[in-house]
Order: sequence, then C-alpha cells, then structure tokens
Amino acid sequence: MSATPREKVGPLPENGRERLSLTREKWGRVFLVGIALLVFAADRISKVLVLRYLPVGHSWNPIPSLRRWVSITHVVNSGAAFGLFPDYGTLFVVIAVVVVVAIVAYYRYLPTDRWLVRVSLGLQLGGALGNLLDRLRYGYVVDFIDFKIWPVFNLADSAIVVGVAILAYYLLREQEVREEPATQERTGGN
Repeated sequence: MSATPREKVGPLPENGRERLSLTREKWGRVFLVGIALLVFAADRISKVLVLRYLPVGHSWNPIPSLRRWVSITHVVNSGAAFGLFPDYGTLFVVIAVVVVVAIVAYYRYLPTDRWLVRVSLGLQLGGALGNLLDRLRYGYVVDFIDFKIWPVFNLADSAIVVGVAILAYYLLREQEVREEPATQERTGGN
C-alpha cells in the first residue's frame, strides 16, 4: 500500500498557525528582497543613464521652466552624504558592508507583524547596496538629483533617508504606546 501525500509530508499542524507563520516568514523575506531590488534597480538604471548621457559637471533639465529649482546634474562623490569626508572612501565601503550585514541579520529576527520596519529596512538595504556598488566599481558614488538649495544626491540616498525616517517614526510611535499605560497609572487614568 502506498503512502498518501499527507503521510509523505507529515502531519499537518494542529491549528494551521505554524504553517501560516512559516508563510509569513517567507513573505517577509520576499518583501525585504523585493523592496531592496526595486530601489537597487531604479538607482542603477538612473545612474547608468546619467553616466552614459551626461558628462561630469554638466546639467540637464527636461522641463526648462523648472531649471531654477531642479536639474539633473552629474556629480561624483567620493565622500559621505553631501560630499563630506572625501578622503575616507574605503571606510565608507566598510561601513556600507557592515550596514548591509546588520540589516540582513536583524531582519531575520524581526516579528512578522512589523511591516513598517520591514519597508524601512528594505529601502535602506536597497540604497546601501546601490551606493556600495558605485564605490566598489568606480571609487565614488554617482549623484545627479540637484534641487539647487541642497547638495546633489541620488535615488539610493533618497531611499536610505526615507527608510531612516520611517524607522524613526515607528520607534517614536512605539515609545509613545509603551509610555501611555505608565502615564495613565501615575495620573490615575486621567
């Protein structure tokens, strides 16, 4: 007599939660990788276009009426954000690798219901990988978004900043939620 498919796989969990949790865990990883890949791909494509069609130091504006406020300006950045510390390129490679490893390691232990944190980490991971590839390949980061009143940056920088902002919002909100019961206890619920 041959075994049924269920016998080959083993017994199903009593309440199905174990299987659901495994599915959420897998989707959580897919979610991180998906967001990171979208950010990385958009960053790479935009940088390849800038490298191919716009010489370093030149600007282009597809909408001339906006030239006063925003342009695409090809800039090379061997330093940190906003061109700070240009002589420490190797240090920034090491920092980027540590950040990528830390995000991946932390993500593995993140509870499945923390979607805002997952989005945040996906954005940061994609941005870190985009800028890391630039540093390894060219020795500098390609920047091109020029708002005139702000240092020139790129899509990876934007993703990192938005990811950090989302994480900060989440952490502040969590702190308020934890402090609320203590405040109610001290004030007698008023």
